[in-house]
Amino acid sequence: ASDSLLACAREHNDTRAESLYYTAALRDAVKLQLDPEQQDILVDEALDAVEDASSRLGYTQDFYYACDLAHNYYFNSGRLNRSVELAQRMYNYALEHGNDDFGKWMSSRYMVSLYVSQHDYVNARRFIVQALDTYERSLDPMVKNQSVTRLYCDLADYYLPGSDSAKICISKALDSRRSGLDSLRCCYMQAKGAAFLSNLPEYWSYRDQCLGNPSLSVIAPSGPLFFDIIDSVFDGSADSRMEDALGLSRVLDLKFIARLLEKNGYRNDALFLFKEITEKLQNQLSNNNLSSLTEVEAKIGHMALEAKLKEQEASAQRARQLLYIVVISTLLLVVAFLLVIMSSYRTKRLQDASRIEELKEANERAIAADKAKSHFVQNMSHEVRTPLNAIVGFSQLLALPDGSFSTEEKESFSSHIINNTQMLTMLLDDIINASDMDNNMYRVRYENCECHFLCKAAISSSEHRLQPGVEMRYEPESKEPFNFRSDPRRIQQILINMLTNACKHTVQGSIVLASSTSVNPGYVTFTVTDTGHGIPDDQAEAIFERFVKLEEFVQGTGLGLSICREIATRMNAKIYLDTSYKEGGARFVFMVPVTDNQITSSI
Repeated sequence: ASDSLLACAREHNDTRAESLYYTAALRDAVKLQLDPEQQDILVDEALDAVEDASSRLGYTQDFYYACDLAHNYYFNSGRLNRSVELAQRMYNYALEHGNDDFGKWMSSRYMVSLYVSQHDYVNARRFIVQALDTYERSLDPMVKNQSVTRLYCDLADYYLPGSDSAKICISKALDSRRSGLDSLRCCYMQAKGAAFLSNLPEYWSYRDQCLGNPSLSVIAPSGPLFFDIIDSVFDGSADSRMEDALGLSRVLDLKFIARLLEKNGYRNDALFLFKEITEKLQNQLSNNNLSSLTEVEAKIGHMALEAKLKEQEASAQRARQLLYIVVISTLLLVVAFLLVIMSSYRTKRLQDASRIEELKEANERAIAADKAKSHFVQNMSHEVRTPLNAIVGFSQLLALPDGSFSTEEKESFSSHIINNTQMLTMLLDDIINASDMDNNMYRVRYENCECHFLCKAAISSSEHRLQPGVEMRYEPESKEPFNFRSDPRRIQQILINMLTNACKHTVQGSIVLASSTSVNPGYVTFTVTDTGHGIPDDQAEAIFERFVKLEEFVQGTGLGLSICREIATRMNAKIYLDTSYKEGGARFVFMVPVTDNQITSSI
């Protein structure tokens, strides 16, 4: 029947029917029950035929449909590497066919599903942002007809429940609803936000809507258990439900329950769940599929760069060959123009040589970037593993039978676990903030600020990181309140980062946060002065670059000061190391504009 369809289509010059023949062949190939190796050959041949036909006949959507069939085939059989390669193939096809937004959109969605299936939420978030960026910029009706509600709901899970960022994502998810499942996902996220903010009437309303919807099992298989655990937190029976909580299918839901327990005073239960989450993360770090996905993605990127270099080199070679023919022909026909032609030839050859040198330099930069990435991955592995080991170690000590340790010792163990959990969270926040800036998702919003309140809040958030014997204090120029317009959250973020850095490098003495409005007129000037071992003057700018750490054995990613500098730039503010300070230790200066002509609209 298929052969008859193809013959009939060609006889009547029906290109649409001919294209459908090839997609039908692929659809049949993925349904066969053959030896996997033999079936892979059939699927690959059928996909190649669809790609050739879709390009030749002009039906690009047929190739995307074929990729969808092949992706499901590889994904369901557990060969995630092939799915990643297929997503990259689709992306390249989209670029080659008019920079097609629909192909780029589908490629990003596949990568999201692959990484979510491996619980690699950091990489999944990167492709969520990429897919949403394609959706927002595209004018293609095929893209605009897609639902982005799930993507916005997934993105909201990366922020603190009830936070402004989470609310913005949920609001966009609500605006983009296209189906009953979309509305149910939004309701599920709204229930989580209301529960975290202890708004019980609102939570109960959203919960009942979710539980009354028969499609809940589609978006959250363990949804009833999830709401049951939340209810136990508010009715006081959470202690007896911790083992049940481990039955939650999503790590992000389990993390939400741990946060909710900690917020509502179930400290030991929260520590228990954080330990379980930590073990899941450790298992994920050693997961072969995840490692393979990352390796394949890096390999594909490297192969794409090599292919581009080879293509440019071949183009230059063809240009030289053409030039040789022109020169020889011209010498035979018109000897009189020999000098002019030779001059043109030498000029072109110099241009080719210059282009080749540029390509070599680009290749060297790519290799250097690859090495820097490898160094960063190794550093992050160490930075993540250190707090994880501490959390696991102290959790195991707390799990020993009663009587093994005193109450004071157990309190100390719990403090160590919380501190290391917060340290791990800060590392991940730094990476997410850097990613937001790279993707232009970081926003500055201006509102009224009070100088003393910001400084005291920053100290309150940082003083638990002080090393024994070190004092931290606030010294304002004036005790009178001073109000100005800026972004209080970004100012606190920079002040906390400066104070945290000072805590890391100060083992004795003091750390002083000061504020002034007269030192630099038109600015609120904040300074953080410590009595640590200081920073060399020649490193005053280098420390604001990404991944730069002067001391490799001090905890951190090397992203903090770089993020502070980028935030300050977006606020029209300034942050720098005061190299004129010579009294021992280091002094960082942060200047925030307060006059109207220095404040621009929010970015």
